[in-house]
Order: sequence, then C-alpha cells, then structure tokens
Amino acid sequence: MRSALLGLIVLSACAHNHKTNTPVTIFRGAVIIDGTGADAVVDDLVIRGDRIVGRGEVDKAMLDGATIVDVSGKFMMPMMVDVHTHLGLLAGTTTAAAHYTRDNVERQLVRFRDYGVQAVLALGSDRVEGFAWRDASREGSLAGARFYSAGLGFGVPGGMPPIEMGFDQVLRPSTPDEARADVRKLVGYRPDVLKIWVDDFWGKYAKMRPEVFTAIIDEAHRHHVRVAAHVYHLDDARALVAAGIDIFAHSIRDAKVDAELVAAMAARGVVYVPTLSIDEFAFAYTSSPAWLNELFFTNACEPGVLEMVKSPEYLERVRNNPVTATERDAYSTALHNLKALYDGGVTVAMGTDAGANAIRVQGFSEHHELVNMVAAGLSPLEAITVATRNGAKLLGIDNDTGTLEVGKQASFIVLRANPLVQIEDTRRIDAVYYRGRIDRTSARY
Repeated sequence: MRSALLGLIVLSACAHNHKTNTPVTIFRGAVIIDGTGADAVVDDLVIRGDRIVGRGEVDKAMLDGATIVDVSGKFMMPMMVDVHTHLGLLAGTTTAAAHYTRDNVERQLVRFRDYGVQAVLALGSDRVEGFAWRDASREGSLAGARFYSAGLGFGVPGGMPPIEMGFDQVLRPSTPDEARADVRKLVGYRPDVLKIWVDDFWGKYAKMRPEVFTAIIDEAHRHHVRVAAHVYHLDDARALVAAGIDIFAHSIRDAKVDAELVAAMAARGVVYVPTLSIDEFAFAYTSSPAWLNELFFTNACEPGVLEMVKSPEYLERVRNNPVTATERDAYSTALHNLKALYDGGVTVAMGTDAGANAIRVQGFSEHHELVNMVAAGLSPLEAITVATRNGAKLLGIDNDTGTLEVGKQASFIVLRANPLVQIEDTRRIDAVYYRGRIDRTSARY
C-alpha cells in the first residue's frame, strides 16, 4: 500500500510538471537518511523546483521530460541547522567589531551553505544593522545559509562577554528594571530568540545576578520571545531552569547533571545545545588530528588560521596554559551530560559556537560536532537527527525543512560514504543541493 501511495504521489507530481513545465528531477537509488529518525532506506527522491514532491519508485511512463540523477551507491541526508553561531566578527585570525559588515556576514553565510548548513542562529553578537541583513537573508537577497538572530545579547557590566572580542553592543543591565527596559527595546526588532551570558569565565568576571536574568526571561516571555543562556555551571543551570529558561546554548561542564535536573528540563521543554566542539577545539590542535591537513578543513579556515594552529608558538601556549587541563575535564563532563540528558528525554539541537573565534572553523565545525555527539554515546542516526530536524524545530521552520519529506524544501547533502557506519563520512560530500539547486560539488573540497 505504501509503495502504491508513493507511486501515486510521484505520478501526480510528474503529471503536474507536464502541465506547468516546472523542471522535475529524480534522484535515483541513494540510501536516504531523511532526518526524521527513521531507518535509512534505498529510495528515489523526486523534486520539482525547490520542493520534494515524491519518494519511491517512479513508473517509466511518467519520466517524460524529467532529469534523472543517478545517485546509486551514495547517501543523502538533509542539510544541517546550527543553532549557536556567530557571524561577521571573525576575519582572519582575529575577532573585532570592525569586521562586522554585510559583506563579511554574507561571505560566512555562503561558507556555511557550501558545507551543508542551510540555516544558522547567531547568538547575541550581532549589531542593530544585522537585523536588516537577517531579513534580507530570509527574503533571499543575501546569499548563503538562512540567517536567524538573537541580535544584541545580554551580558554583565565589566563582565561576560568580553568587549575586546567585539561584543561592544551587548546590553549590560545592572538592575531588573534596566533589564526589562532593554528587553522591551530589543523585541521591537523581532529577534528570533534572546541571548544571556550566565558565566564567570573561570572566575575572571562577575556573573549575571539571578534577579537580572529572571527579569530578562520573564519580560521576554511577556513578548512571546524565547531566551537562550550561555551556561557552564550546574548550579547556574538549576537556577535558570527555575527561572523559566528555554534553551541552554552550551553544555553544563563543571559537574555531572542529576536526575532531578534532567527531569525538570524534560518536563519544561528546555532545549539543550551542547556545543561539544568548543571545549575540544581548545586542545585538539596539540595532537595534530588527521583532519588538520584535509582539504575539507583547510578550505574552511579563515586566512592565517591554519598557519596559526600549526605554529610551535600556538601549540606551546596551549600546552602551557593551565586552563587547558580544565577544558579537557570540561569536555569529558560535557560528553557525559549530553548522553544523560538525551536519554532522559531532553530535546537536543546542534550548535557549535563557530565564528566566535578563529579556532572554531565555520562549516567544518558542524561536521565535527556530529563526531563529538557520537563520541558522547549518540548513534550516528541520532546525531544526524539532532543536527537536522531538531535544529529546524528550534527555529520554528520544521514544517518547511529539516527532513526529506514530501512537501518540504529540497535542501540536502549527497555523500560518497555511509555516515551511519562512520559519522566522519558526512565530510565526504559529493554535492550540496540547496532549495533544489546544486550549490557545491566535491571537486571544490
């Protein structure tokens, strides 16, 4: 019955194509990982324009005028969604407010798209002018991945996030009343979420006080806007859940989560974005990983970054930094906590913090985050679902994209190897199709 139904769907799509002359393309014979969490199957995927209009075998009589793309022996998955990035501040090896231009933002959005990322959420580092660029991106007049934004984040006077890293327009209320006024001002720009920093950066800065972040969360909810928190400590996570936080934008990394917190997060629908890569990148380059010399990594790097992370000076500085040992421990704790929260029913979405500094490479980091999620104990299929469907759900675009289902966007990656056997093989990209059009081929990696 299912095959017959799929055949009717394709028949209808092809018949409509004959009448409208809208191009139909049939991708034949790939193993399809559709992002829903369902088992992969060998299937045909039929697209018309920028939409998926059929799955399943196609009657030969209905192929008149259709383009056939033979993808037998290959693998298809949806393009990914990164719900924790930063745009425009990074150029070369430095981050600075002066880099924040439309051209730089667009250049980075194009890189994300080229690497199989269809949408990104910039969390708190944008400037006011970025809202117009976000709107242009969503309308299609700014190239690259679709841009979602928290706009100006909420930090602490003299504290996180550091002004010297380009966060010079972050709102830094010192009282609950100031916090509420800042929220009311910011929601006029229609941010997709709000972002708060609740961390002391290993004791270097003062933390945001609970009465301030509680006021931000409450006022945001009055305006039907969700709030994402930069978090590190378990105690802060507990306080934020009690205050009504919607999204954790990082892992809890100082201690293992307990059953009570896991249950509270699951019950309240808090989304967990582990950003495992940020802790690993803090020490990863010292071990000269195999991917360091692969084109998939080197072509994604900003100018000068590859030379920097290979330099004896950089490697020595990381090895001698007392924080490096803390980062290693944090990474291990983050792996444990992701698995505990995922198994406890907490919704997980994929984020990388790529673009916040030079060592978190935009485009590559998303594929590396999949590797880290699998290292935490998720299966490759679960990790891919987190990075596709779940990210789309967080952004509220899952009715349009995030999975390879009939009626949704034809935005997908064609792979030369099976990522369900080895998750690193999401890097073996044969082609990227964005909204039905080929964007990038393996010859360019």
